[in-house]
Amino acid sequence: MRNVTVACTQMKCSWDREANIAKAEQLIREAAAKGADIIQIQELFETPYFAQIVDYDYIDLARPRDDNPMIMKMCELAKELDVVLPVSFYEDAGMVRYNTVAVIDAGGEILGYYRKTHIPEDPGYYEKFYFSPGDTGFKVWDTKFAKIGVGVCWDQWFPEAARIMCLQGAELLFYPTAIGSFATPVDQMDNIDPADVDYRHWQNTMLGHAAANMAPVIASNRIGDEEEPKAGTAIRFWGASFISDNIGEKVAEMDGETEGVMVATFDMDKLAAFRKEVVTFRDRRPEMYGHLLTMGGNLVR
Repeated sequence: MRNVTVACTQMKCSWDREANIAKAEQLIREAAAKGADIIQIQELFETPYFAQIVDYDYIDLARPRDDNPMIMKMCELAKELDVVLPVSFYEDAGMVRYNTVAVIDAGGEILGYYRKTHIPEDPGYYEKFYFSPGDTGFKVWDTKFAKIGVGVCWDQWFPEAARIMCLQGAELLFYPTAIGSFATPVDQMDNIDPADVDYRHWQNTMLGHAAANMAPVIASNRIGDEEEPKAGTAIRFWGASFISDNIGEKVAEMDGETEGVMVATFDMDKLAAFRKEVVTFRDRRPEMYGHLLTMGGNLVR
């Protein structure tokens, strides 16, 4: 029996960067106190979600990954608490910038980085202005507790990403997230119909990844109404962070309003035995999947 306890968190973010980092630290400590070995914080937690508009000033929020004060702090925290931390940040990489995750092992060592592959462009989510498409490819890290794969937000809608990580041996899939409503005029926020705050598709897509790949999914989303004063709009973030098991059933879920932590424990040996019994990986036919390598599904013959 090899038990691993995972945690995900959700929180509101302000323009006080240090306060956001302190809040994330508080949640990490709370998760560690509950026995968590691997703890997921939401996407870009250092600031509000700045990609609501196109604004050159917000590009200056990016920080290099080397000697990054927030990452260094998280390395110290991971070492102190003996936990694994996949940490999301806005990376300044010289002439370009990325939406990046640093994977920090329990000893405080940075195992590597993943740069978000799929970059969305929707009303209120103008990420193509801020982020270049990631160039790392999908990766798996052999942490102290388990082999993990990490995607970022929009990556979670693509089954190819989850499958690639699991083919490389990922036992757990983590998705830091910032997703909610479309940008809405501030004076109309009270008119948002609760029926339109529909995160079921978002959750169900990832639950499908868990079931198809027989690997638990841990998704951490932000909460709250975040106003963009320059545009007079706001986004209502869904929250609804969750942990699923290896057959796509939610085992823990948060609401859309509460900051906090939730944990779940998995027997990794039991999960491995289940994957051996359900032989979908054995019966794959990679030579038949050429259409996946095209944009429109049409093979040139």
